[in-house]
Amino acid sequence: MKLMLLSAVFTLLLGLSAQTGPRIQDHDEGVTAEELAPLDITSRILEANKGIHNTLVEGDIVLPRKRNAMKCWSGYCKWRKSYNGLVEVPYTISDYFYDNEKATIEKAMEMFHMKTCVRFVPHRGQSDYLSIESEMGCWSSIGRDGGKQVVSVSVQGCVHRGTIQHELLHALGFHHEHTRSDRDQYVRINWDNLSPANRYNFYKADTNNLNTAYDYSSVMHYGRYRLVLSANTFTPFL
Repeated sequence: MKLMLLSAVFTLLLGLSAQTGPRIQDHDEGVTAEELAPLDITSRILEANKGIHNTLVEGDIVLPRKRNAMKCWSGYCKWRKSYNGLVEVPYTISDYFYDNEKATIEKAMEMFHMKTCVRFVPHRGQSDYLSIESEMGCWSSIGRDGGKQVVSVSVQGCVHRGTIQHELLHALGFHHEHTRSDRDQYVRINWDNLSPANRYNFYKADTNNLNTAYDYSSVMHYGRYRLVLSANTFTPFL
């Protein structure tokens, strides 16, 4: 089942935002967030996360307090399979979001339902669940962290389908594509173009790639020129 889940979510990858008080509607009724933000996914995330990079790894990953982020001992960080054979991930969506923003989040979840055995289900008292909130920026931890687990989708730049899917994939246990353990076979990191303060964002992770092809167009892949202004970060081996 574990291999089936990971393979299905890799198939999805190949196919494919601070709460302090009342809000004023900041975009026109009938206009979707997708139409207002033509930036690519990683550009949106890194733009939204400006000013909070000291608390995040690789731009949008929160280090969990309960375990090591790079390992999953005894399957602890995996979401459990339900009696029906599906992997059900309970969630709540903050009432801070407008109805159209909630609809965008739910639409992003539907793609998982269509292509994988993952099912995002409304929270009904389960001990472990995702709490989708509008904190500062777009971010998540990697895999199941235990208890209430915040996924931030800030209304200031993060409520876009691909961005939401990106953070949900982190919550399901996926690292960025360019940090795959086999990435050196597919991309060259231009280390000379990276400042020392940013190099840790490009260290490889200990990942299980299941013999799947490296995906340059994955929603989990950084853009070639992101994170370090105009420096060319990647040289793909095409």
